[in-house]
Amino acid sequence: MNRKIKRAAVLGSGVMGSGIAAHLANVGIPTIMLDIVPRELTEAEENKGLTLEDAAVRNRIAASNKEKLKKQNPSPITSKKSLDLIEVGNFDDHMEQLAEVDWVIEVVVENLDIKKKVYDQVEKYRKDGSIVSSNTSGISINAMAEGRSDDFKKHFLGTHFFNPPRYLKLLEVIPNKETDPDILNFMKTFGEDVLGKGVVEGKDTPNFIANRIGTYGLLVTVKEMLNGGYSIGEVDSVTGPMIGRPKSATFRTLDVVGLDTFIHVAKNVYDNVEGEEKEAFVVPDFMKDMNEKGWVGAKAGQGFFLKKKGKDGSVIYELNPETMEYEERKKLKTNASGMAKQEKGPKRKLKALVNAKGDRAGDLIWNITKPTLVYSANLLGEIADDINAIDEAMKWGFGWELGPFEMWDAIGVQSSVERMKEEGTQVPAWVQEMLDKGFESFYKTENGKVYFYQNGEYVEKQVNPKEINLKLHKQAHGVIKKNSGASLIDLGDDVALLEFHSQSNAIGLDTIQMINQSLEEVNKNYKGLVIGNQGNNFCVGANLGMMLMEAQDFNFPELNLVVKQFQQAMMNIKYNEKPVVAAPFGMTLGGGTEVCLPAHSIQASQESYMGLVEFGVGLIPGGGGNKEFYLKQLRGLPEGVDFDLQKVTNDVFEKVAMAKVSTSAAEAVENGILDAEVDSISVNGDHLIYDAKQKVISLSDAGFTPRKREKVPVVGEAGYATMLLGAKGLANSGYASEHDLKIAEKLAFVLAGGRLNYGTLVDEDYLLDLEREAFLSLIGEAKTQQRMQHMLMKGKPLRN
Repeated sequence: MNRKIKRAAVLGSGVMGSGIAAHLANVGIPTIMLDIVPRELTEAEENKGLTLEDAAVRNRIAASNKEKLKKQNPSPITSKKSLDLIEVGNFDDHMEQLAEVDWVIEVVVENLDIKKKVYDQVEKYRKDGSIVSSNTSGISINAMAEGRSDDFKKHFLGTHFFNPPRYLKLLEVIPNKETDPDILNFMKTFGEDVLGKGVVEGKDTPNFIANRIGTYGLLVTVKEMLNGGYSIGEVDSVTGPMIGRPKSATFRTLDVVGLDTFIHVAKNVYDNVEGEEKEAFVVPDFMKDMNEKGWVGAKAGQGFFLKKKGKDGSVIYELNPETMEYEERKKLKTNASGMAKQEKGPKRKLKALVNAKGDRAGDLIWNITKPTLVYSANLLGEIADDINAIDEAMKWGFGWELGPFEMWDAIGVQSSVERMKEEGTQVPAWVQEMLDKGFESFYKTENGKVYFYQNGEYVEKQVNPKEINLKLHKQAHGVIKKNSGASLIDLGDDVALLEFHSQSNAIGLDTIQMINQSLEEVNKNYKGLVIGNQGNNFCVGANLGMMLMEAQDFNFPELNLVVKQFQQAMMNIKYNEKPVVAAPFGMTLGGGTEVCLPAHSIQASQESYMGLVEFGVGLIPGGGGNKEFYLKQLRGLPEGVDFDLQKVTNDVFEKVAMAKVSTSAAEAVENGILDAEVDSISVNGDHLIYDAKQKVISLSDAGFTPRKREKVPVVGEAGYATMLLGAKGLANSGYASEHDLKIAEKLAFVLAGGRLNYGTLVDEDYLLDLEREAFLSLIGEAKTQQRMQHMLMKGKPLRN
């Protein structure tokens, strides 16, 4: 089916509507966002002499919500330029524009009658064949489709985004009884490939998949807290990362979501289920009281937690559900929680807690895990066709590291079922049948493929061909070579991949060694190399702890050797005879960015936070980052046009001195770290390695030519003085410390090329020597070492 979505409309501009419009704009889809016409003028509008007939007034709600996108944190937009793709209007004046769009997304209030009135208008103006969807979180898709034309029904479905749409990966797609299967398949593919989502097909049931189980699990946890005499803070201290959940755990998550929203979602299930399940969705009285008081969470300034200013800064207090007073926050510290912290990975942590019978933390986790697992199993077939869909929905929508059935595997299916039965819990019949047939787990992995249990057999998990799982790939194909810091992997199609896997993917001597060995191997036997991995972040920089230790031991000859080897490895990447493509994502800081800059092309994840941040720990980039960042700006200038070399140098100086980090790959383009002409962005992070591999193949097949050594024009002594003048101005104004000024002097000297004439052409090695000398002199400074120590201990910069 040759279908494309070139333009879209979002009906409703609230938090979700504007967030969806922003996400569409982020991926380059022009979008019109409509909302209702205001009934009254604001005071500001009256003062301007406006009337209810003026366009500025009639479009005010959508325009105001578009403006709010600029102020939200985290930002829903990847670049301010995205906003240019969002056009605003209102339901009364602009519905006819629906005839120009390929996809209409309804995001109005959760009321069936209101939605149907909106669809009356949509049906009046939409073009035949355009897709219409609802972002409802729980209203029946079939009920919304009732009374509509055949063409409308064929092209209508639920597309449930999770908030915030830019960051939460899940997109639940729910067909109605008459949705055309081709439309369903198109939207699933479009959701993955264009919107970058993890798409799960759900059934038309209350709250679909993730909200149904997530809401149940949250209410189970609240009720266990009340029954077990735990405090809100105690629960949050063990229901976050310790069991593979987000840092916001249980109650901080509710504060972020909004208690009013949560109660609405819970009520939707309560109103649409029967029997014991109905009772599970009764919201405790103290939460209803909180809602009535307006204590609904972060948007109200208080909820389950309240932040107050104290003598030593802000202090967070927790609500006591019995007294409805805020008290000092508590943490649950037991033998089991202590043991779980020592375990590696969520599976081992969860198992350690669940098996700790009689321990307050262990009992809490077991008593909230057991019913959630049983509930999820009972819903199989009702909310989704297979366990994998349920697991992925919970991971992508709620940020769980393990879905319910993966959790069950982690704690041991056989042993946990026996314990459940001993405690009088009725285990779903299909789970017992699975065990009786000799299947001991819900999942298994063989030859790099994942299989899950379904109807008496293991079936292979179907994945998008663009999704390359490096862990599974290595299981099936092994590695070419490896050491403690990195591995070289054969990706197939004559492309190799260099994977960092040191702690935090920090760069040390072992990583540098593998870079050089990988380039040699690739030049002999492959078309090219991808530098990428699937850790939490691409690379957070050089091994700061190792460098600090060497500096404190006055081992400067060793440090000089390490920095020089790093510089040379980056030069080897730059001038390699086969193409090298870097695939950054997440935190790509300092040395991580330095690895990317000399690559022949960068294929960056949309969520890439890139920057040369060494200034924050009292250093300047030491791996050639200053030079490569500077050269990238020069290469980005229009050919044949005169330019101001000083202006380019000042811009690089400012960005490095401010340790500027992009908040997205799109912003990295604006910052000059990425070049839109040669670098690309992957919206779906799961497709990043595939996209980078394709780029290597493309470069190779196009007749890749290695780079030739280049001369670098510098601003020299006069330019150095100009940069220094600006830095001293900041210091004199109190915006920079004395040590900041010292670092800035070193950086300016390196970028200027030393005491030369303006416009002198110098060798790259000359600039690298200047950079290395400055780096080594700074790392010997006591104040720099204090900054490095503080970063290692506290994880944030020290101003000294």
